Amino acid sequence: MTVITADLCDQFEAEIHSGRISVLPAIFKQYGQIESFYGQVVTVKAFEDNTVIKQILENENGTGKVLVVDGGASMRCALVGGNIAAAAVKNNWAGVIVNGCVRDASEIEELNIAVCALGLHPLRSMRKGAGQRDIAIDVQGIRVCPNDWLYFDVDGLVISPTELNR
Repeated sequence: MTVITADLCDQFEAEIHSGRISVLPAIFKQYGQIESFYGQVVTVKAFEDNTVIKQILENENGTGKVLVVDGGASMRCALVGGNIAAAAVKNNWAGVIVNGCVRDASEIEELNIAVCALGLHPLRSMRKGAGQRDIAIDVQGIRVCPNDWLYFDVDGLVISPTELNR
C-alpha cells in the first residue's frame, strides 16, 4: 500500500502540532528501490558498531517491520552496507532508517527496500558486540519507541505511537 506522508500530515495535523505524532527532520537521504512503506518499529541504539543491526537484519523475520537505528548521527563510519541491506530484503523488512551513515549505495540502489540515512561513508563500523535493541531512542531530537509506527515516502518520515488509519 502506498504511503503519502503529506496526506498523513494533513489528516493528523492536530496530533502533530500537539506532539503525539512526529515528523522527522528532512535530512535523511533515501537509497534503494522502494519509495514508500510503513511498518511497526524495532529500535536499535548502536554507536559506530553494527553488531546488533547485522544480527537482527540477517536473522529475524521483518515482515511488517522497520528497523530504526540511533547511530548517534555519526558521520565517521557506515552502519549498514550492501550485504546487510540484502539480508533485510531476504528477511522481508519493510525498511531501515539509520541516524548515521550507510555504504555500498550502488548495491543498495538495486535492492527492493528503502534504506534512509544521513549520508554515505565508505568505512564499515567496528564489531565489538555493543548496541542495545528494543529501547526508546532519540533520532534527530524525536523520541522513537519500540512498536511505534513509521511511515515513509520521498517527502519524509512520520512516527506515530499507534497505527494510523489512512
